[in-house]
Amino acid sequence: MSIDNIMQQAALAFDRYKQVEPVQRAAFLETIAGEINVRREQLVATAGRETNLPDARLNGEINRTTFQLQLFAQLIREGSWVEAVIDRQRETPARADIRRMLLPVGPVVVFGASNFPFAFSTAGGDTVSALAAGATVVVKAHPAHGATSLLMFEAISTAIIKSDMPEHTVQHVTGGNEAGRELVMHPSTTAVGFTGSLAGGKALSAYASQRETPIPVFAEMGSVNPVVFYPEALETRATQLAETFAASVTLGAGQFCTNPGLLLGLEGEAFNRFQTLLHAAIEKTAPQKMLHTGIRHAFLQGRDGMLAQQEVTLIGALPETATAEDAPVAPSLAATTGSAFLANPHLREEVFGPYALLVACRDKTELLQVLKTVKGQLTSSIMATDTDLSNWPDVIALQTTLAGRVILNAAPTGVEVCAAMVHGGPFPATTDARYTSVGTAAIRRWVRPVCFQGFPDQLLPDELKNNNPRGIWRLTDNEFTR
Repeated sequence: MSIDNIMQQAALAFDRYKQVEPVQRAAFLETIAGEINVRREQLVATAGRETNLPDARLNGEINRTTFQLQLFAQLIREGSWVEAVIDRQRETPARADIRRMLLPVGPVVVFGASNFPFAFSTAGGDTVSALAAGATVVVKAHPAHGATSLLMFEAISTAIIKSDMPEHTVQHVTGGNEAGRELVMHPSTTAVGFTGSLAGGKALSAYASQRETPIPVFAEMGSVNPVVFYPEALETRATQLAETFAASVTLGAGQFCTNPGLLLGLEGEAFNRFQTLLHAAIEKTAPQKMLHTGIRHAFLQGRDGMLAQQEVTLIGALPETATAEDAPVAPSLAATTGSAFLANPHLREEVFGPYALLVACRDKTELLQVLKTVKGQLTSSIMATDTDLSNWPDVIALQTTLAGRVILNAAPTGVEVCAAMVHGGPFPATTDARYTSVGTAAIRRWVRPVCFQGFPDQLLPDELKNNNPRGIWRLTDNEFTR
C-alpha cells in the first residue's frame, strides 16, 4: 500500500479516534500492554536474534514498555493533563466567556529507534504518548529489528479490534529513507517523533521545513553527557566513582543515548588515580556484541577517528580487533587535556558505543571554558561532596544550562519513566528543548491549545463544562479547583 493511502487512512481514523472518550482510550492502552505480555516469550526470542541483546535486558525493556502504557492510561483517566482553563470573571460584564484546553494535533509519524526495540520503537514512548493524546500513529519500523516491530504491531492490531478502536488508529510501515521522507512530507502528517542520529534528525527536520505547511519534528539525536568530577569527591570516593562509571560506560555495550562519553576533572594526582582505577575496572568487562553491524562499523570508525586525533592518548592497549562483522567490541578509554579539547572541535562529537574521553583541565577557568564549548546535552552529571557544591557554584550553575536532566552523584545511564522526567535538552541533543520523550509530559508534543470563546455549555468539551463532569483539576478564574 502506498504512503499516500496509509496517511489518508490515518487522517480518517483520527476523525473518529479524537472523539473516543478518555476512559476508553485508557482501556485501549491497557489492552495493548496485555497483548504485549501475551507475546512476551516470542518478542524476546525475536528481538534477541535481531539485536544481540540478552533476555534479561529485553524482558526489562518489555516491562518498561507495558508500564508506560499503564502510566499513560492512568494519566488520561485522571484528566488534568489537558490543562483546562476557564475565565469568567472579566473586567466588564460585556467581556466574553473564554475557556482553553489541549487537543490532539492529528496523525503522527513515529520512527522506531535501533537501540531500544521495545521502549522507543513500535509501541514505545512516542507511540503511547501520541495515542494517549488522541492522535493516530503511523510507525516507521527500524530495519534493524523489522520482525520484532511487526510482532509488536500485531499486538497493537489485536488490541485495536478488542477495544473497538478505529481500524487504522495505528499503522505499520517498512522501507528505507525514501519512505521516511514521504511520511514526513505527506500533507496529512501533523508531527514526527524520532530517536536516532544527529544526521537522521536533521534530515527529517529539513523535510518538515520544506513542506507547504511546516510541522514539528521532535527528534532526540544523542549526547556526550558530560560528567564533572569535583576535587573532594575524587579525593574521597575515587574507587567507588571508578566502579560506577566503568559500569555506566560499558552498560549495553555503550549503546544508550545517556552513555557518559565525556569525563572532566582538574589535572593532578586525584584525577590521574581515578583514571587508573577506571581503566582497571573497565578492563574487567568482556567485549560485547553491538546491536547490528551498522552500529558496530560506525563505532569502530568513530573510536578510531578519535584516537587518531593529536594529543588524544589511548588508556591501555586495545585488544586485537576481530574481523567478523558481528564480532564483539572492547570498551575504550582515551585521555586528553583541556587545552587540546578546546582546540579541536572534533573531540566534542559523540562516539556511540563503549567509549569515553577523559579531559584533564588545568584549573577552574579552563574547566568552565571546556563546558561552554559543549553543545546541548541530554544529561550533565555532578560528582561532588557538600564541600564541592559550596566551592564550585559557578561551574554547577553552568552545568544546569547544558542539559535537560542534571544529575547529582549518580551515573546518567538509566531513565525513569515518571511525571518529573525530562529526556530532552538543547540542540543538538533534541530539536526542541521544551519537550521530553520520556515520562508523562511527553504527551504535550502531540497536542495544541484551543480556546473556546462564547460557547454555550452544551457545546463545550466535557473538560470545560460548568459542572465539570470529569471531575478534573481546572484553573477557574485563576484558582485551581475541581
